[in-house]
Amino acid sequence: MLETVNTTAKALLAVAAVLGAAALVTARQAQAAPPDLGGNYRCQPNPLPCLWVGQTPSITQTGTGLVIKNDKGEVAAAKLTSDITISAGGPLNSYGVIRSDHAIDWSNGNTWRKQ
Repeated sequence: MLETVNTTAKALLAVAAVLGAAALVTARQAQAAPPDLGGNYRCQPNPLPCLWVGQTPSITQTGTGLVIKNDKGEVAAAKLTSDITISAGGPLNSYGVIRSDHAIDWSNGNTWRKQ
């Protein structure tokens, strides 16, 4: 009888382990994809002028990696640090907050609106 209880307990533990692993896989798959920021933007000075980017910057996106290009073709690497924040390196050197309409408010005082 004790052997049957041990076998049943082991079987229940195995089922619980499989269900737990399946739940983790499902949770990871359910995570939302990063926001789609790729495309052309219009820079709106607010209050500072759009110095480095010019008036029509563009973003190319691969996963959470971003490449920002200005009017002159110069580029800055950036990264989505969350679903609503961007960290851009030199020469842009700014942090961005992504709004629900995919406009970006930058720490340098500019707002970019997706075209």
